[in-house]
Amino acid sequence: MKASIELNNKTYQTDFSKPLDISIGLRGDAKNPVAWYLDAPKINPVKDGDFIGKVSEGASVNFNNIQFNPHAHGTHTECVGHISREFYSINQTLKRFFFFSKLISVEPETIGGDQVISEAILKENFQSKNTEALIIRTLPNFREKQTRKYSHTNWPYLSEEAMVYLRSCGVKHLLIDLPSVDKEKDGGKLLAHKAFWNYPKNTRFEATITELIYVPNSIEDGDYLLNLQFASFENDASPSKPVLYKIQ
Repeated sequence: MKASIELNNKTYQTDFSKPLDISIGLRGDAKNPVAWYLDAPKINPVKDGDFIGKVSEGASVNFNNIQFNPHAHGTHTECVGHISREFYSINQTLKRFFFFSKLISVEPETIGGDQVISEAILKENFQSKNTEALIIRTLPNFREKQTRKYSHTNWPYLSEEAMVYLRSCGVKHLLIDLPSVDKEKDGGKLLAHKAFWNYPKNTRFEATITELIYVPNSIEDGDYLLNLQFASFENDASPSKPVLYKIQ
C-alpha cells in the first residue's frame, strides 16, 4: 500500500500498510489511565430482566454499555468548544484528517516546583514553519503512561509562551502524552489552551489539541504523515486514534 503524496511542491513516499498507532485504547478496568479525579471507565453488558447482553451468559450477541469521559479516560481530540461559552463540536470543526507532522521528544524543566515545557525548550527542538501538526513526547517515556493514575500528580504542562510560539509557527494540531496542556490545578486559568486557540480575541476554530497519547520509544523523532481520526461525537471532544506513517 505504498503511496506518493505531494505537499508544498514536494513529493513524499509512505506505506499505508505500516501504521504507527499512538493512541491509548479505552478499557473498562483499573488498568485504564485516569485523570481529573474520576473512577475507571465502565464497560458492562446490558441487563434487562432475565436478559444479559453477553454470549457467555446465553445471549446471542455481546451488547455492552460504555461509560467514560473523553477528557479523563484516554486519547482524545478536542476543539475550542472545550473552553468556550458557546458550543462547538469537534465533529463539525475538524474536516481534514491527514496532516504533515513532526514528532519531537522533550524533557520539561523545573520552574517553581513544576515541570514545564517552556518556549525555550520548544525553540531548541522545533523551528518549522511548514508543519501543521506537532507531536510532543515527554521524557522520561515509560510504558506506565498507558495505565497511570494522573489525579493529584501535578503533571508537566506547557507554558503560555510556549503555546504562543507554536501558534506563531503555524501549528494547528498539537498532540501530547499528558492529560492536559495546562497545569492540573491552575485555578481555571487555562492559559495554554487559550493561547493555542487564541481565544477569545481571534479564535482559531480549525485548531485542535489531542491529549493522553502514547508514543513508544521505538518510534523515532522526525517527520510523519498523521492520520487523526475520532468518533463522530457532537461534543467538544471525542476519543481519537492518531496514527503515524513514516515518510521519505
